[in-house]
Amino acid sequence: MAVLVTMLAAALGACGDAGVLDGVGNRTREVVQGETTTTSLVVAVAAGVDEALVTSTDVLWFNDDIVPQFTGSSPDVIAAVWSRQRSSRFVQAARAEIAAALPSLGFPETVPAQVRWITSQLVYDDLSGDLSADTSAAFGLWTDEPYQTDTSRLGVLRVGRAPSEAPAVRSVMASIEVPDGVSLSWTESGHRYELFCQSRVSEALCVEVALSTVPLLDLRP
Repeated sequence: MAVLVTMLAAALGACGDAGVLDGVGNRTREVVQGETTTTSLVVAVAAGVDEALVTSTDVLWFNDDIVPQFTGSSPDVIAAVWSRQRSSRFVQAARAEIAAALPSLGFPETVPAQVRWITSQLVYDDLSGDLSADTSAAFGLWTDEPYQTDTSRLGVLRVGRAPSEAPAVRSVMASIEVPDGVSLSWTESGHRYELFCQSRVSEALCVEVALSTVPLLDLRP
């Protein structure tokens, strides 16, 4: 467990400065899923009186000034965003592009009130140029302008492909304590979700955020 804590802490600390979220949640997923699909129930309870939520549409989306360059179909969107790739498989993408590339993908309708910015990326397989099955999209929740300081990142949401046997409906949510916070995981509509919340956010509030997920298509500007 000590090795797990050290490695995950390094991954979380490294993902802010470079503008990517690569590696965040991998070790968490290994602990939660292991070699089985067993999960543990998280019961949502009332958040602390000093905590609050705001709607994610009222937060500044870092990449919404990107003008989408696609005709509308998912393959076109995926190819167009990949064409902007320079040095990382995590490619900055507008939420409209992500919603078009992954129409069934969900995103929390509410986020912690401290959040001021949301970053959004499509994540690729370097060899194929197609979306990565492990992580297809990644989002960062920031209290200040993104990528300036790592401490301003309050949370990370990674979305990948769910196992073929996963039910279409939302699965039971699993929770695990990780360095500096908590990580929640669940599957729904063919996607696997992993939400990491910094320790500044209570587990109860993090669960409320996870439970508020709605289609990203409904949250487009």
